[in-house]
Amino acid sequence: MPPKRKHKSGYEKREKKRKEEEFNISQRGALDKFVVKEPRVHIDENQNIDNVNVEIPENVVIDENVGIENQNFDHENVGDVPIEDDNVDNQNVTPENVDTNLNNSIHNEDDNREDNGNDNVEHTNPFEHTFDIFDPRNWDALDSKMIDLVVMKGPKRDSSIVKGPRDKFSRRFTANLFTRVLSNGEKCDREWLVYSKELDRVFCFCCKVFKKGIGRGLLANEGFSDWAHIGERLREHEIGMEHVKNMATWYELRLRLNKNKTIDKTSQRLIEKEKEHWINVLKRIISIVKFLAKHNLAFRGSNERLYQNSNGNFLGLIEMLAEFDPIIQEHVRRITNDDIHVHYLGHTIQNELILLLASAIKTEIIKKIKQAKYFSVILDCTPDASHQEQMSLIIRYVNVSSNSVTIEESFLGFLNVNVTTGQGLFDVIQNELKNLDLDIFDVRGQGYDNGSNMKGKHQGVQKKFLDINPRAFYTPSGCHSLNLALCDMANSCGKPKFFFGTIQRIYTIFSNSTKRWQILKDNVKGLTPKSLSATRWESRVDSVKAIRSQMSSFREALLEVSELTEIDSKIQSEAKSLAENELGDFEFLISIVVWFEILSAINIVSKLLQSKDMLIDVAMDKIKGLILFFEGYRETGFYNALENAKEIALDLNIDPVFPERRIIRRKRQFDENSSTPSVQLSGEESFRVNYFLCLVDQAIVSLNKRLEQYKDYDAIFGFLFTSDSLQSLDDASLKSCCSNFEKALKHNEHSDIDGNELYVELKLLRELLPRGKIGPMDILTFLKGLNCFPNTIVAYRILLTIPVTVASAERSFSKLKLLKSYLRSTMLQERLSGLALIAIENDLLETVQYEDLVDEFASKSVRRMMLFK
Repeated sequence: MPPKRKHKSGYEKREKKRKEEEFNISQRGALDKFVVKEPRVHIDENQNIDNVNVEIPENVVIDENVGIENQNFDHENVGDVPIEDDNVDNQNVTPENVDTNLNNSIHNEDDNREDNGNDNVEHTNPFEHTFDIFDPRNWDALDSKMIDLVVMKGPKRDSSIVKGPRDKFSRRFTANLFTRVLSNGEKCDREWLVYSKELDRVFCFCCKVFKKGIGRGLLANEGFSDWAHIGERLREHEIGMEHVKNMATWYELRLRLNKNKTIDKTSQRLIEKEKEHWINVLKRIISIVKFLAKHNLAFRGSNERLYQNSNGNFLGLIEMLAEFDPIIQEHVRRITNDDIHVHYLGHTIQNELILLLASAIKTEIIKKIKQAKYFSVILDCTPDASHQEQMSLIIRYVNVSSNSVTIEESFLGFLNVNVTTGQGLFDVIQNELKNLDLDIFDVRGQGYDNGSNMKGKHQGVQKKFLDINPRAFYTPSGCHSLNLALCDMANSCGKPKFFFGTIQRIYTIFSNSTKRWQILKDNVKGLTPKSLSATRWESRVDSVKAIRSQMSSFREALLEVSELTEIDSKIQSEAKSLAENELGDFEFLISIVVWFEILSAINIVSKLLQSKDMLIDVAMDKIKGLILFFEGYRETGFYNALENAKEIALDLNIDPVFPERRIIRRKRQFDENSSTPSVQLSGEESFRVNYFLCLVDQAIVSLNKRLEQYKDYDAIFGFLFTSDSLQSLDDASLKSCCSNFEKALKHNEHSDIDGNELYVELKLLRELLPRGKIGPMDILTFLKGLNCFPNTIVAYRILLTIPVTVASAERSFSKLKLLKSYLRSTMLQERLSGLALIAIENDLLETVQYEDLVDEFASKSVRRMMLFK
């Protein structure tokens, strides 16, 4: 059996100390009920108000937002200790020791804490307490300095409380009691009256704080809660002599404090100067955080100490500013000399400031979304460096609050997704919309890629949305649809796979060696090949263009590589095979001409569809134009490509003929007529039928299939696409369109517009619109200036809200790769989302005011309020 411990453990000592502190606090002011106390503020009636000074306290703990039962602990910094009941009135404060007194009052530490020299890491105190001086329950325990603060701030009144809970007689407190009605009917505010929601009682602020001894009545002591007689009691109290004297004491003290006429006037100025210093320090820290976050730079290094190697970009910028900026220079001097231990340079403060900046940006975005009312949801998912699925949330809305009408697609963060099924993704986005205080019934559009978990008609995200809100129109991504059309073309026959395999082999043989890449650069003076993207097929046009325009140069480079003696024989053989067989094959030459023209046409349309202000009618016109291109290309494209290929063949000294392939004779079945002649196609005709026409026909079929998805929008919104389409309708057709539009936007007997009113407005609008074809953006801008077509404005806002592509979500992935890299793979989700929000929405970052951030940062902790308020 182990021997009995002689001394108490550290935990037992801390528990004992904590219980003693709680007991001391609970007993504070208990003797006031039995002894007559001297007035805390002595006023001489004959004294000049300019010569009367009251001392402002230095170390009062004050938190306007936190009550004693709802304590707020700051885990980043150290320094606060529980309020002691010492008499601070007799302290002698001089200009020489005011800074030391202020720092000691804010940064007192336990006697048992060990200080490890010049350690610039912030400490925490888990036993930090707060004391709400605005709670009426604590007013009996206030000392003179606390009274000065509460007098300057004034008693806090919760304006959100209109009525209190009912008592056993079904009576309760009402906010009307705060107003006094005079005999002549005028009203005045009883600013001395305070209601405690926790106690369900009212108090007289001035009588409870400035009473001499034991005051008369419940309003000055335990509080009054007899709601049946509250009116009569208030009238008696406010005309009492004692109440009038206490009111005079309160007003005179507040006047002197506001004029800064105290005996510590010099010390007060130094205190204000110290606060100004801390505010300037925090502004510079915020500016550094903004710079690093905006440019996607890492903050921390391998340690967090000033003037040491590998301490990261954040502390490095602090060190750089200290060479030129006197404020940061003074701050660094205090840290290095151990004058302060709370310096706000730690990683927890960095994270907090990142979240404050991101929250300010998100608040501004949410404000604009709520002003727009209707919005669309754009989602896309990708894995990050830590192999977690990240879903990018983009909100599309029409901003009509500015001078001009603009379509905004705002990024609101990355959401970590654990379940990638349709239901799992929908649950995540539904909870996020709820957290952002956005109504899911205001969603008018959905934009996803063509994944089955997103676009699925039975279990996809779009189906889950439509089950709740049928007005959330789904639009597949236009760019993704074009990409799938190219995939269908490449898989329509076997030869395209071999063609793109050859393109990739040419790139690989040069890129795998710096020496071979230099040979390529010596021979090719223009474009260089690129690695083929597995997801963005239209981007392959860059590699195809480089080889198509410099065929002879690539062939010379491959032949030079094949003649190198110091390289592997396998590479020599492959280079020679590519130069003589693949690049020397006339079918390859005509293939590269055909694919270059196809990829170029699709790439142009894809780039146009990626614009965030792209509209459905424009997207439909572009896809229709692409279909017309392929229909015309089917007739004349092969022969034009044949002529271009012959020119390249002559430049390469290649015979411009199609190689004769061995005829593979199929075994006939027993019931087939052997006398039936088989059709033999020439090499050229076989290439045109089995390769070229197969590609083009598949493109036309795929694009028509994708276009079908837009025809539903044409049936609903078609009459609003342009001014020409609106003016071309007769009255009966226009009325029918308005009626169908109302039904499409109707849910649970509620519709966004009234069809009959919309019909009347559009009839008049047709006459007012300027001549010429104008689009919905220009029409909405025109309507905004008139401001007398409410239903039409709503209709065009909904039309412009519907997305066309998910390009904005895909663009956010580039920031994700920069932020969460291999070396930063352990980043928390909140920090990742905050940094991405700052980097992507950096135009709103410049509108955030430093003063607002300082106020919000200071309100998080009692200690910070002492420093910054």
